[in-house]
Amino acid sequence: MKKTLQNILTAKKGQQGFTLIELMIVVAIIGILAAVALPAYQTYSDRAAFSEVVLAVTPYKSAFEVAAQTGRITALADADEGTNGIPGPAGANGEVQSVSVTDGVITATDVNGVTYILTPNGVTAPIQWDPSGSCVAAGLC
Repeated sequence: MKKTLQNILTAKKGQQGFTLIELMIVVAIIGILAAVALPAYQTYSDRAAFSEVVLAVTPYKSAFEVAAQTGRITALADADEGTNGIPGPAGANGEVQSVSVTDGVITATDVNGVTYILTPNGVTAPIQWDPSGSCVAAGLC
């Protein structure tokens, strides 16, 4: 059977692609997904950046615990930065603005002014740390 030009044109007419409404639906779905995903990603990236601040207090925690276990500090008033094996104050480094220790309380601040505070329950083992600061309300720590 011979195909005519009319038959070929009729067959191609059924394969025209997507309609405008289908494309609009796809764009709307992508917009909704982006509206949900972007805030979640922002929170994730903020928490990842703040983890540098949480990590910066580790040497101070360890030094405090070692000093308490070895008897170098017998009261929280003895636990200040730069004394009894506890490191001195840390300056700005990456996301960390500062880290300090006063009476055993470790305070770290990030470049945005968000604080992470660790308070020990005393100087006798096992030492438990109570986290507080503006990072708790912000959901970063």
